[in-house]
Amino acid sequence: MGRIIAVANQKGGVGKTTTVINLAASLAALEKKVLIVDADPQANATSGIGVDTRQIKCTIYDCLIDGHDPKEALISCEVENLSLLPSNIDLVGAEIEMLDRPEREKILKGVLSKISGNYDYVLIDCSPSLGLLTVNALTASHSVIIPVQCEYFALEGLGKLLNTIKIIQNNLNKDLEIEGFLLTMYDSRLRLSNQVAEEVNKHFQQMVFKTIIQRNVKLSEAPSFGQPAILYDADSRGTVNYLNLAKEMIEKEEERVKKV
Repeated sequence: MGRIIAVANQKGGVGKTTTVINLAASLAALEKKVLIVDADPQANATSGIGVDTRQIKCTIYDCLIDGHDPKEALISCEVENLSLLPSNIDLVGAEIEMLDRPEREKILKGVLSKISGNYDYVLIDCSPSLGLLTVNALTASHSVIIPVQCEYFALEGLGKLLNTIKIIQNNLNKDLEIEGFLLTMYDSRLRLSNQVAEEVNKHFQQMVFKTIIQRNVKLSEAPSFGQPAILYDADSRGTVNYLNLAKEMIEKEEERVKKV
């Protein structure tokens, strides 16, 4: 069964979607079978990978609310080994519609159980909130990656997210682990970037990925062309950063398997 990883932080603009798209494409380039699950009503992961949200017939919303088979919704991406379970604006209403459902926190887990066995990695792009969709993503996942931008107020709100993770571990998913804190938008020329990186490493130590995602123009431009950075500019710093992150994660997974 594939390793399911949520990419979550209730703060917007920290690099969640950028991480999901580029980490998924990098893992796929390293010959892993990967699925992106777009669990954000903004559907940025869907459009950022080159899918027109207006043309989609079946989305994650249909799977969560109407019980559609997720295999019907899967879309193959331009990168080999990479698939997408897409989202669109319909997902906005899902949280309210799920409220009265039995086991409402486990609906996404049920959906993913039908397809996750076909992949090495399933990456879930969470919405920038701690609502029911994010709770569903964390309940369905083996672990969570927390992107932290190297900017002012970076650590603000992390306590709330960690608290949510603890509640989910206690009540819904005792096996949920923190895969790692990922430093994003790092600019080595800025003292602030270095201070934030230092602070995060001091607080979370071994839980911080060694790979740091540097601020990079190509990473920002690529989604407007509907491509991950590895297709848009294979030599860019952003591409190299995410390939390094993918390698670090694969090594981590291999060590985890050895211990079992």
